[in-house]
Amino acid sequence: MNYRVTDLEHLWHPYTNIDKFSRTDFPVIHSASGVRLKDVTGREYLDGISSWWCVNLGHSHPHIVNSVVQQAVRLQHSITGGMSHTGVIELSEKLTDVSPGNLKRVYYASDGASGVEAALRIAIQYWWNLGRAEKKNIISLSGAYHGDTFGTVGLGFLERFHKPIEHVVNRSVQAPAPHCFHCPFSDNCSLQCFSEMEELLRKKAGTTAAVIIEPVCQGAAGIRIYPTEYVTRLRKLCTELDVLLILDEIAVGFGRTGKMFASDLAGIQPDLMVVGKSLTGGYLPMSAVLTTSEVFDSFRSTAEHDRTFYHGHTFSGNPLAAAAAIAALEVFEKENVVDQSRLPASLLETAFLEFAEIPGVHRTATLGCMSSLEITEEAGGSSTAAEMAVMALGMGLIIRPLGPVIYLWPPLVTGRSDMEQMLSIFGECLRSCLK
Repeated sequence: MNYRVTDLEHLWHPYTNIDKFSRTDFPVIHSASGVRLKDVTGREYLDGISSWWCVNLGHSHPHIVNSVVQQAVRLQHSITGGMSHTGVIELSEKLTDVSPGNLKRVYYASDGASGVEAALRIAIQYWWNLGRAEKKNIISLSGAYHGDTFGTVGLGFLERFHKPIEHVVNRSVQAPAPHCFHCPFSDNCSLQCFSEMEELLRKKAGTTAAVIIEPVCQGAAGIRIYPTEYVTRLRKLCTELDVLLILDEIAVGFGRTGKMFASDLAGIQPDLMVVGKSLTGGYLPMSAVLTTSEVFDSFRSTAEHDRTFYHGHTFSGNPLAAAAAIAALEVFEKENVVDQSRLPASLLETAFLEFAEIPGVHRTATLGCMSSLEITEEAGGSSTAAEMAVMALGMGLIIRPLGPVIYLWPPLVTGRSDMEQMLSIFGECLRSCLK
């Protein structure tokens, strides 16, 4: 089969310019192992983006693969509406054991966006259950990204992504997001940016069901890493004003920040936490909403009120995905993955401090196994970032630009030699494109 021709005849790629893509010699991936992908020609690529931020444990981990294979023989699908199965019960216990604080109830969805949608609906119905239906609005951050369904688009409208559907999107109330690369206050951070969130929340607390944020890093906005103190202060304020706090940890959860969850990094417990991506190691689609017994118990029906959560997904808690997730959590524990991640994190931090000194680089930031840098408009901005990604691909490193921002988001298990090779290619491309 001529895969490239057949692809262009039939496949619709997400976040991909159709005309430009058809003129590129794009890789067609056939297999993967560790931090490397192999295409149909046998050429290898370093996975510098953890395959869209989810393959934290690397590709083809034998324990996860074997667990899925064994589960496929035993049970492939069983609904969780009105019944259960052994895998999802075991997963729920393991997941709540590693989650922050007292998040002891788990609702399963199919992907990140559907998980966020469920969290929003839980938050709004929670207040309805308590007889406070006026608390129905959601506050989010400008530049947020929580998914591409209509509900999640409304939480963080990004014009370059969502302009064609702007006229039908129900927008949330938004507070200005912390943006450390372009701080309007000063370089000596005293978190003045939080004042606008505080002012908005105090004004609208009476009609607000929840605040939702991507803690410590806004991903699609440009890997905008910001201080953990923002999250800590927001937790305190939401508690004071009787507003639920939803943390979208789909991208930053499971070791990405140097802690198991960004909530742990901030030292707080949200009321609802959404996880996905690396929940299964990135091997199968699954997301989950974790919440407290207090929130869960409000959905118990009475003789007067049916408080059932009438919201569900065909593959909610799917046995194959549950098996992958159980295995992934076992890998995290047995292989001390969060501790392992300190090595690539340290190499990233050192390298990106050096990249910050290159003329044409505006600023750099790192946190755990996340890193980003912004190319100045004078140095070409978005066009230079795109050029750099193309050059890196030619040298065997997969990266993706976000406007003028270019980043590395390696698997947490990346060893020294692979990490040094990623950084060497990244640095060579950066310097070449900024000459």
